[in-house]
Amino acid sequence: MQEFFQQVVSGVAIGGIFASLALALVLIYNAMGLVNFAQGEMAMLATFVALTLINRGVSYWLALPLTLLIAFAGGVAIQRVVIRPVERAPLLALVIITLGLATLLNGLAGFIFGYVPRSFPSPFSADTVDVVGVFISYRDLGVIAVSGLVLLAIYFLLQRTTLGLTMRAAAHHPEASRLLGVRVSWMLALGWGLASAVGAVSGVMVAPILLLEPNMMQSIIIYAFAAAVLGGIESPLGAVVGGLIVGVTINLAGAYVPGVGGDLQLAVGLAIIIAVLVLRPNGLFGRAAVRRV
Repeated sequence: MQEFFQQVVSGVAIGGIFASLALALVLIYNAMGLVNFAQGEMAMLATFVALTLINRGVSYWLALPLTLLIAFAGGVAIQRVVIRPVERAPLLALVIITLGLATLLNGLAGFIFGYVPRSFPSPFSADTVDVVGVFISYRDLGVIAVSGLVLLAIYFLLQRTTLGLTMRAAAHHPEASRLLGVRVSWMLALGWGLASAVGAVSGVMVAPILLLEPNMMQSIIIYAFAAAVLGGIESPLGAVVGGLIVGVTINLAGAYVPGVGGDLQLAVGLAIIIAVLVLRPNGLFGRAAVRRV
């Protein structure tokens, strides 16, 4: 039983990382009805920025907010330069553009930083603490704490601030927002910047667990998609709950299901996506669209 609870706690920690990236996907989807396939590569590139700052003598806790600011600016720039000129294009064209953007960012990271895996420092110790008979690493506790703080900050921004409410209104009711004087295009750009910053948290948190290299986030994005689909692609709360469920599920499957482990855990994420799309396409917190005929 002790081993089971340790696997659950570890799953919650990795689930917080999935939840951060899933929340970034949900933010973009709510803003444009678009799944951003470049979200993982944007997070990976931001993590390389964080490593560069740390290697140049910047402390981790200063490098993290600086990285989030740079990621935010990068997300805004991508929306203004790449997405805005084609935002009225058909959805398939936008999807292809995000796929192309992912390939471009991956190649850019490889060109600048190379494809040799690098270790990424963690501010949290790998030592463990005994909590009611369950040994939990300080690293897991730190990941849970950082991910939780970021998710709470996003919730507060979107639900309790004028800027957040304006961003939500611009995403869901753009025409009415324009009539009220809201600069919808800039609100969408802020949404992209916010999603980029949130995604960067997942990259920085997962890098000490994996080795940092340009392909680092390609498996993580699958789990994030599974979390977003499970929770409901339009629900920020669903992204958080879905991330935790996916994290715990793949951890338990890797520990207790024979033959599942390592790369085969990715199949668990894909199975979750397929199962949700078949059994409950709107996810746990999604709402079915109602159309009058």
